[in-house]
Amino acid sequence: MPLECIDPDDLPPAETYSHVVTAPVGRLVFVAGQVAEDADGTLVGPGDLGAQARQAFANVGRGLAAAGARPDQVARITIYVAGYRREHLPLIEAGRRAVFGDHKPADVLLGVATLSDPGLLIEVDALAVVA
Repeated sequence: MPLECIDPDDLPPAETYSHVVTAPVGRLVFVAGQVAEDADGTLVGPGDLGAQARQAFANVGRGLAAAGARPDQVARITIYVAGYRREHLPLIEAGRRAVFGDHKPADVLLGVATLSDPGLLIEVDALAVVA
């Protein structure tokens, strides 16, 4: 049984996420916060939020695949952005779409002062339900 994404008519329109996601009983997959590092642990895109977003979301996709999950099985993601400003949103959304396509899991986007390393600009975690 697939996830059901719901956008109630009495909540504001949500272009890139769903307000509510229901999940059937299944196996839960938790992907820890992923940052813009390659397989060797080297920072990808120093100072470039777009490049870091693409890498962080791609790393989420790699984590899902390792657990036998697909991006369309993700019910929720949390996105942390160092020094977030509204003009960052298109860069973040492009990275997100590269992995999730038209699937819109519920999400939280948090602007934070800093992440675990001063060069990191974005971190993304995910929760998937595999039926």
